[in-house]
Amino acid sequence: MIEVLLVDDETYVTESLELTIPWEEIGVSTVRRAASGAEALAIMEEEAIDLVVTDIRMPGMDGLQLIEEIGRRWPGVRCILLTGHSDFTYAKKALQLRASDYVLKPVDDDEFVAAVSEALDSLREEWDEFDKVHRLLYSRKSDYKVLRENLLHELLLGRELSRQALSEQLRAYELPLQAGQPTLMLLARLEGRFAAMDESSLELMDFAAGNIAEEVLRGQPLWYGSGPHGCLVLLLQPGESGDEPGLEQTARGLDRRLEKLQEHVRLYLKGEISLSVSTVFELGGSDPGAAYRRTLGSLYAAGNSGRTVYVDPQAAAAGASVSDAVSPASEDRGSVTELMYTPPTLLHLLESRQWDEVRTKISTVFDAAERAGLAGPPMYEIYLWMTNAFLFISHREGQPVGDLGGEEGFDPVLARGLVQQPQRLRTWGLRLLDGLAEQTSAGAGDGRSKVVSRVRQLVGTGLDGDLSVKTLADQVYLHPVYLSKIYKAETGEALGDYIIRMRMERAAHLLKNSGKKIYEITSELGYQNPQYFSKMFKKQYGMTPNEFRELS
Repeated sequence: MIEVLLVDDETYVTESLELTIPWEEIGVSTVRRAASGAEALAIMEEEAIDLVVTDIRMPGMDGLQLIEEIGRRWPGVRCILLTGHSDFTYAKKALQLRASDYVLKPVDDDEFVAAVSEALDSLREEWDEFDKVHRLLYSRKSDYKVLRENLLHELLLGRELSRQALSEQLRAYELPLQAGQPTLMLLARLEGRFAAMDESSLELMDFAAGNIAEEVLRGQPLWYGSGPHGCLVLLLQPGESGDEPGLEQTARGLDRRLEKLQEHVRLYLKGEISLSVSTVFELGGSDPGAAYRRTLGSLYAAGNSGRTVYVDPQAAAAGASVSDAVSPASEDRGSVTELMYTPPTLLHLLESRQWDEVRTKISTVFDAAERAGLAGPPMYEIYLWMTNAFLFISHREGQPVGDLGGEEGFDPVLARGLVQQPQRLRTWGLRLLDGLAEQTSAGAGDGRSKVVSRVRQLVGTGLDGDLSVKTLADQVYLHPVYLSKIYKAETGEALGDYIIRMRMERAAHLLKNSGKKIYEITSELGYQNPQYFSKMFKKQYGMTPNEFRELS
């Protein structure tokens, strides 16, 4: 939708140009006229003008003064000068004021059309670059969300990073925390009416709860995101200025602020939230994973209470497991914990696909737990030990762990029932193992086919929203570059080209079968710039959307 403003005190000039130039053919939708510089500025304050064609010699404000003012107030507008003077000083001044071109009077139509077309092409190229930059910025922010969540999950599920490596990632993802610094973890689980929500609605509620928590806990570096077990995770550190309270004081003084958080969730989100607070730990190494297991175990043990629980600081300081923190310690439980974490770890065996060894390790741990008579809260440690490892592998390999557990699936809400029945928990864990082994052993080709099928399904249902290689990669838990390689290898078509092709097919259908305006179709398909959409459509079909609609 390009608008042109013609400015000349000799109105017959602008009238002639408006009537004789084939404006629609060169992509101009609206032509406006003004008889003076002041009138032109008044029109520009009301209308979105893209190109101004102005005479130089006019009473009051001349053309050079006009384009100078336009350049100051609307730097993106293109300007062309009309003049009956071929004197070089005018051309030199016009170039200094960054005019696109100047045309001599009497106006030759072909020369005029060529000058206007060149200015409009330059304008469209600038729009394309602007659109591209904004898409890259949006993509960068989308990438940050995925990368931050990936890093959070890896830290919580047991990946150990050196202080330097973690510092680099925190800095690269623009996170406010520091590796190696004392950290406090809060886990928040939405309760009550939230339990009946679908995944997308629950994700939105998590985001809203995170924003509320960020506001309530403001004043200290904070990183929050969705945890791997369906909880909101918040990590806090002491402020750099030294004026904020330390974490030990923060932990002791959290009660009122967490009550306020729960009150705000009730008020604004109409639901309950249960909270679990860790002891202070160091961000890096194995500390985040251990703190997460203890804190999550406390949260599970508390049930759907809608209250705040704290990990026992004495048990945590002694290196106790979740089961120790929520129930009396015993030598038998200590031996079970030792079996769980003695190398080779469950995670290592899963990574190396030693399925028989994984089965043996799980069975050995459950046999020891049975001899010790463990049930109830002490079994949370075993539950978390298994699910952390399965989640980590499924997350890295792009295998949907939710499909592995049979009818029960992978639902952390089942944890409270599973830990009360050790045999049921054992059966459930081995079923997850069998499902993961079956999916992983099906072969790369079969796995790739499943990924391609899933991508096509997502593209088919997501054409009306934000859709990119990045968002698809997020949905199938793969890196965007790796996903693109898989798709190209399996189909012979670049994933980005496939997305554009499907969007253009959708656009063609709407042009043929609906009365929607082209700008409405542009917006519906996720494009911000109608000119860019028109360019992509013409590249696909060899004609503009208007031409396509007229032929349909």
